[in-house]
This record gives sequence, C-alpha cells and structure tokens, in this order.
Amino acid sequence: MIITDTHTHLYSEVFNEDRTEVIERALAAGVTRFFIPAIDSTYTESMYALEKSYPENMFLMMGLHPTHVKEDYLEELNHVKQQLKSRKFVAIGEIQLAKHYKLPIVIHCRGAFDQVFEILEEEKGADLHGIFHCFTGTFEQAQQAISYNMKLGIGGVATFVNGRIDKFLKRIDLKHIVLETDSPYLSPVPNRGKRNESSFIVNVLDKLSTIYRMSKEDIAAITTQNSKDVFKR
Repeated sequence: MIITDTHTHLYSEVFNEDRTEVIERALAAGVTRFFIPAIDSTYTESMYALEKSYPENMFLMMGLHPTHVKEDYLEELNHVKQQLKSRKFVAIGEIQLAKHYKLPIVIHCRGAFDQVFEILEEEKGADLHGIFHCFTGTFEQAQQAISYNMKLGIGGVATFVNGRIDKFLKRIDLKHIVLETDSPYLSPVPNRGKRNESSFIVNVLDKLSTIYRMSKEDIAAITTQNSKDVFKR
C-alpha cells in the first residue's frame, strides 16, 4: 500500500530532534510520497536537504505563505520566480506564476471562500488546477472548489467530532480527494492536541475507509493517483 501525504512541513524546527525517526515511522506505515510546501525562502536550504536525503520520496513545493508576507514580499516573490526557472516547483498562492509555468496551486482558505472563489472565477480555465489544502468548507463550497479543477486536501479535521466535513464527504467522489497531514499541525484523533507527523495519516485513512465503506488499500491507491494527476509526479 502506497500512501501520499500531499502537505507536510517536515523541515519545521519541531522535528529537529527526531526528524529521521519521524520519516522512518511514516515510511514504515506506507507513506512513501511526501509533498513539502514552502512558507518563505528561509526554509529553502532545509527543504533541499530533505530532498537530498530522500530523493525518491520528497517532492518540494516553492511559494510564499500569506502569514509570511512582510515588507520584503517583492524580494520573496522574485526568489520564488528564480526558483521556478530552474526547478518546476509549485508556486503557492501565485496563481498567475503557476499558470505561466503550468504548475498546480495549493490554497489554504479559512473563512474566505467567497474572496478566493472570486479570484478563481477570474482565473479559471484548463491551465488552473491544484489542491484546496486543509479543506474545511461546506458541501456547496466543496463542489465549487472542484469546479475549478481543484482537489480537496483531507486531513485530521475529518476525524474531529466538530470537523463537520465528515458529514458530507461520502457525497464527494474520491477522485476529487487527496490525503494530507499538514504536520506538525492538526493531528487526527486519537492524537489530537499532540504534534502531528506523516505516519498519523493512517488515522485519516481509517476515517475515510469508514465514511466511504471502502478498503484502506483502495482509498490509498485512488488518492495517491489523484496526487500524481495534480503534481505529475
């Protein structure tokens, strides 16, 4: 069984003491594909180190996270552009740049779906595609996101009692879903409140197996193929 974690911050400082062990636990659990999203250029070196250590498993995504937009944002965006010239990484949040390089986008939307959809409506087309990371919207918002060629990133929230998305997920075809952890954040039940890690994605897989009444192996296979369709890797 091959499992793909489409969003994990393995370069985070919280893994400095046991990063290798965290990765090995994930590999032992069947997680062999890790997509690593950037937040700003200060982590670029750490991301490259992960790729060098696990070249068959780590896939890097370049971008600038909204919470890290500061006075030097133009310099940061230029850094993203320069990286994209040499390596086809994902430009998070930079839709025009991603479309120019024919790359997917990854969006984390919290309470701003109307604003995000307004932008996507203007940019929609065959060259727009990607993932709504950590999707926490309604069924209607899920349908609209899918209409823009976006997959839904499903992680620990699906296991929360108050997560809500588990109430309608079975109405969403699995072809529109990818798995993620967003580690070290949003640990799924039964580890909620603890540091998250990629091996915990099996708890998300267990939940989806119950929701869809399908085997974990089939869900892992479908969601992994979905990730390949998005990233072409």
